[in-house]
Amino acid sequence: MKGLYYLRGGIVLRGDESFLHADTGVTSELFVERSLNEIRFWSRIMKEHSLFLKLGFRAEDTQLIQEANQFYKLFEQIEQTSHVFTNQTDPERIRRFNTEVQQAATSIYMFKRKVLGLILTCKMPGANNFPLLVDHVSREANYFRKRLLELNEGKLNALPDAIIKENVFFLRIMADHAKFIGHLLDPSERKLVDIARNFSNDFDQLLFQAKDLESMKPQSQTVPLLDQFLDQNRVSVSSLRDFKKTARDLIEQCRIKSIIHPLLADHVFREADRFLEIIDMFDAHLTSSSPQPGNSN
Repeated sequence: MKGLYYLRGGIVLRGDESFLHADTGVTSELFVERSLNEIRFWSRIMKEHSLFLKLGFRAEDTQLIQEANQFYKLFEQIEQTSHVFTNQTDPERIRRFNTEVQQAATSIYMFKRKVLGLILTCKMPGANNFPLLVDHVSREANYFRKRLLELNEGKLNALPDAIIKENVFFLRIMADHAKFIGHLLDPSERKLVDIARNFSNDFDQLLFQAKDLESMKPQSQTVPLLDQFLDQNRVSVSSLRDFKKTARDLIEQCRIKSIIHPLLADHVFREADRFLEIIDMFDAHLTSSSPQPGNSN
């Protein structure tokens, strides 16, 4: 693993300066590709968050509804713009775009934290947004804005650090999803509610294990331990992803009772699918960089 660094969705071998973009520490092409990939995925997520929050506001929350609508339009425009650019776009133009989007992500993060504060101080009685859901979507906004900053500043995490950090973040996201599904299904859907609760417990345990591994760094960052860590997480994430897909299809066909918006069902499915892509990428690079027995990292 020596010399390998992680740039969301790509691995960089640091040290070959002729191969690196001087300002970011990665090639210009990779910088553009990863920037657009992040923005295309997360701008859609932010847009949908705006809708979900609006649906949970009360009719009298006119100012919050207006702000949510504005954020929806803003991130819809960002998403559309990101698809105009290509991997051959001038890196400096993408750097400026990253800055613009990062500012938008920071703004929606602050909006979400404001809403959370109103809920927790009982200023919005009768609203239908769970405090944990608002905290959840704000964590994702903060993740997004930090990713864009890291891309523009060329900050790379060593592969072992990135594996643990990314898994800690996404395991908590998955645990939250299971809790939301369990609470938004109709209580009469007893079997599905039980399945969701079991997933919640499973991912809570995986999250605790990930944090334990994190606290044992750097001694815990061996290839065998990290490989087992990824394999175990992949099994659970695959199962949850499949459950989300089934639930999404049943909701779209009106075959189960719930108050889950069909778009929310698809939303959480896409996030699980992205987590699996990240796990697979990590695993491929971890095993390919594994030293031969008897050699040090």
